[in-house]
Amino acid sequence: MKIEGTYTIAAPRERVYATLRDPAALQQCIPGCQELVLQPDGRYLARLQVGIAAVKGTFSGHVQIADERPPEGYRLVVEGSGGPGFVKGEATITLHEIPEGTRVEVNADGQVGGMIAAVGQRVLLPAARALMNQFFGSMQKRIESEAG
Repeated sequence: MKIEGTYTIAAPRERVYATLRDPAALQQCIPGCQELVLQPDGRYLARLQVGIAAVKGTFSGHVQIADERPPEGYRLVVEGSGGPGFVKGEATITLHEIPEGTRVEVNADGQVGGMIAAVGQRVLLPAARALMNQFFGSMQKRIESEAG
């Protein structure tokens, strides 16, 4: 399942990058995030309460930030499982300086299994896009309110 998105945030690229790396900001902006704890190996232990269509549940797993290129971007590696199944994926996040501030480009690819996969691509893809839009909408509000 491939998902792409582009977002414009009215703030300097360095500030956007720093906020996208801040565990407190991530926990606050990730939909359904109950816990995000940095582990000694550099990965984050995450627990999320997520619902897609009639399938709802708690997922636990790890999030790792890799291939960092401050302030240009990084790669996010996610792996988790829970009652409704499992999710595994990667996202490349790239930040570009533009006159309006920063353009954030996201290219993600993920796999799901279990009951959550039974929901079907027709429902799953729009739900995943909605969660991504909700995350970046929250990030945009947070960053722009700090800038202003």
